[in-house]
Amino acid sequence: MAQPVTITIPHQLGRAEARRRIDHGMGQFVAQVGGAAQNVRQAWTGDRLDFAAQVMGQTITGAIHVMDEAARVEVVLPGLLGLMAGKIKGRLQKEGQILLEKK
Repeated sequence: MAQPVTITIPHQLGRAEARRRIDHGMGQFVAQVGGAAQNVRQAWTGDRLDFAAQVMGQTITGAIHVMDEAARVEVVLPGLLGLMAGKIKGRLQKEGQILLEKK
């Protein structure tokens, strides 16, 4: 059974800078996980990034909504990945805050 995960990451960057960082960060993420994620797809529609990837033979789908003062991440974790939802949610929160902190 699929497990939805939603987190909201506040930021003080403004919408355009947050979107730029998320776009760059997704590219870095794909490079870091290498072969662990396959068939990675992502597409921007306005300030919403829709994405999908296959991990451990399962398809993960989600979206990132970029707003003026926050980014909302929604991910659907299928099967076995859903059992690790708490750990994955914590990791997404931590990495997202690092990505969107004002520097």
